[in-house]
Amino acid sequence: MNKLIKALAAGLLIAATALTAAGCSTGKADNKVVIYSNADDEALTAMENALTAGGYEGQYIIQSFATSELGGRMMAEGSKIEADLVTMSTYYLDTAQKESEMFSDLSFDHTTLSGDCPSYSSPITAQEGAVMVNTEVMREQGLSAPASIKDLADPKYAGQVSIPDIEGSSTGWILVQAVIDAYGETEGAEIMTGIIRNAGPHMESSGSGPFKKVKAGEVALAFGLRHQAVAAKKEGLPIDYIDPSEGSYALTESIAVINKGDKTNAKAMEMAECIVKSARTELLKTYPLPLYPGETADPSLCTKNPKTFPEPLTVDLLQKHQEFSEKCKLNK
Repeated sequence: MNKLIKALAAGLLIAATALTAAGCSTGKADNKVVIYSNADDEALTAMENALTAGGYEGQYIIQSFATSELGGRMMAEGSKIEADLVTMSTYYLDTAQKESEMFSDLSFDHTTLSGDCPSYSSPITAQEGAVMVNTEVMREQGLSAPASIKDLADPKYAGQVSIPDIEGSSTGWILVQAVIDAYGETEGAEIMTGIIRNAGPHMESSGSGPFKKVKAGEVALAFGLRHQAVAAKKEGLPIDYIDPSEGSYALTESIAVINKGDKTNAKAMEMAECIVKSARTELLKTYPLPLYPGETADPSLCTKNPKTFPEPLTVDLLQKHQEFSEKCKLNK
């Protein structure tokens, strides 16, 4: 593991040990399945609804984490992690499995549309990025709408842009992927520097932070998760969304069962299957990208230009793009 991940992992391991010593364990005595998740509220609700319908109400505990925090725990603790089941950004699961082989092979069929799903995990959501617009603020400021991510670097948008920081948000990585893939690292660095300059104090550590700011009218524009803007527009709020000309990049989140040998909680595999097979109908209403054969989504909710970064997404690639972003911050 690289130095950044080692340092983060060591710190989180110390914190986890302290919490356990203080009596903050999730309580294994009742044999409940412990689920660790970086999912947002909509996905958590869909998973809990599926588990309730499947007869598992009261048999599990869900703990929410930021992506970087949960990733650090997995890297530090491996299969000794307290969780029995995790839902997490797929690239983190892939890296953790490569490092410590901490996940069991799934015992149920989880064939995806892409056909390249690993034996140990199965996707539950795919989340796309988009440019978000507060139409009232745009009108008040006399601003025209951007057509691309590149446009967010235009000086006319200074102080009116909010973006997620790749250092703390996987949504921020979607933004960086789009810039690098569309423009290369040289021109991309100039564009990213301009966007960061325009964002100023509105660079957020969480993926939902920019959406909250554009929703509250603190800024006119934001980059964030597309489904949040879609939902806000449906509610009648003065929010719109723009699928940028660079394309709409996405990150998947997947589910995996921790391999604890003979201490593995058998119900964890049952619950993983329940979530994969029963939660997707509700999840598609929020994250409208079909992942499994037979799934369909409302075409009006889907982006017209989906894109995939040409390199496999790994924690090492994430660190490389974090370093790219850090240089852009220093140059702003």
